[in-house]
Amino acid sequence: MKMHYDWRLARVVDDEGVIHDELVWSSKRSPGAVADRLWDLQRGRLSPEARTLSDRFPEAVIDALGAMSDNDWPELDDEESKLFETATPILAKRGVADAAGDTDRRLDMLVSSAAELRASWTTNEARCVEWTGLFLSEVDLDAQRDDIPSAVAQSNSIEDVATTLGVESPAHSPSDIEWQALRDHANGVVELTTRLASHEGAIRDLAEQHVPSLAALIGPLGAARMVTLAGGRERLARMPSGSLQVLGAHAAMAAHRRGAAPPKHGAILFSMPQISRSPRWVRGKIARFLAGKASIAVRCDHFGGEPWDEDTVAEIHRETEAIKAKFPKPPKRK
Repeated sequence: MKMHYDWRLARVVDDEGVIHDELVWSSKRSPGAVADRLWDLQRGRLSPEARTLSDRFPEAVIDALGAMSDNDWPELDDEESKLFETATPILAKRGVADAAGDTDRRLDMLVSSAAELRASWTTNEARCVEWTGLFLSEVDLDAQRDDIPSAVAQSNSIEDVATTLGVESPAHSPSDIEWQALRDHANGVVELTTRLASHEGAIRDLAEQHVPSLAALIGPLGAARMVTLAGGRERLARMPSGSLQVLGAHAAMAAHRRGAAPPKHGAILFSMPQISRSPRWVRGKIARFLAGKASIAVRCDHFGGEPWDEDTVAEIHRETEAIKAKFPKPPKRK
């Protein structure tokens, strides 16, 4: 025997389709109550009628999709159709509200938003520096780069900027309207800098709560990007360390499928100084070692293990130095 059910009724049928028992939702129906039932069904819970029949017929196999294939299942009447249509928006709003509790999705929003801000900031900051350097040729665009946007934003003229940055006044000054455009642009860069810092601070805070061990190992920003690229903490925790190792190497993996050599690491692991500051010939070995440790760290975070402390991470970093010391010279070409 099988038990079929939906939000309205439940019935027990045998293999020949004979109905042995049936219960119909008989209490007062409302859109909110229908939404509650649909919410429970979406999460694999039985309706009250199905639970009652399950107690009566413990041998009946529960088939959550049976009502869809049951040719004798009753169609919705006009009143039920209206109730269902009214309950659907309530259910959708509840789903959106519930999504706010999904840390993976919140982290994805923060990481994606920060990436967009970073791209905009990079372009606008470079323009601000070059534009200012056009008038103040003595400014050191490398050493004083971080000071230029705020100096322009806080000044009333290009001459004031020169004084703030400690250089000679320009031979040619912008017109009033041109200066205002430059200053507005610099104000935008300063604002973007503040917004970006706020986003990255939120990412660090959330990552240190969501994946504390992984954040301690590779840094909270890298850990957040890794979780986002993997599609969530659970997927990252179940991912083989070899796949984790090349997260962020989309272009290199695409080239590998066309015949190029496989990548040794993705952008996230490469951002770690243990890899990026190591000799080229040893980076793959260190990346493989750190990917294995990162895989253990995120599994510890997801499955409720003890978060890693500073001593654990320090020991791992010492082991990476030992790997580097073991291979001081590049291998001989065969």
